[in-house]
Amino acid sequence: MAHDYAAAVNAEIKDLFAAGADIVQIDEPYLQARPDKARRFALGALRRALDGVTGTTALHICFGYALTFKQKSPAYDFLLELEDSPVQQISVETAQSKLDCSSLAKLSKTIILGVIDLADMQVETPEAVAARIRRALPYVPAERLVIAPDCGMKYLPHDVAFGKLRAMVEGTKIVRRELQGSSVASARS
Repeated sequence: MAHDYAAAVNAEIKDLFAAGADIVQIDEPYLQARPDKARRFALGALRRALDGVTGTTALHICFGYALTFKQKSPAYDFLLELEDSPVQQISVETAQSKLDCSSLAKLSKTIILGVIDLADMQVETPEAVAARIRRALPYVPAERLVIAPDCGMKYLPHDVAFGKLRAMVEGTKIVRRELQGSSVASARS
């Protein structure tokens, strides 16, 4: 059944790229929720979903919507298995879970780094977002990071979601300036 579903997803992905999509992301809540079962068949289903796909693909490994899942693990139980998968980018949630980013060091893929906590209605400060980005930098080079919210923002009021996105952009700018400053200092040495 999973492979039949993957075939349908494959056709949809190809249609999205044919329509002009730059990147197609698959959201996958099952891998983290049932890692032992996922190890038995998920990679085969993922390969089937991406068979013949030529565009850039991402996989979001979901811990579950922040509204319904308040406690999240500080680690992914099914992450390193994705290193050999055909997906180029892996989206992980780090804000609400306070993910131990050292687990990302073993992946060579682009990491879509979730830095916005969707369970908290308080809008993060840019400095808080910058701190979340910095937690990943010892393990993933900046050029392989894409900054994003932890997951979908559909349960947030519009003003809160917009404020969080604004903080995400400003926090990313802080880290970008720091990285540019350190590369200038290194070039002078």
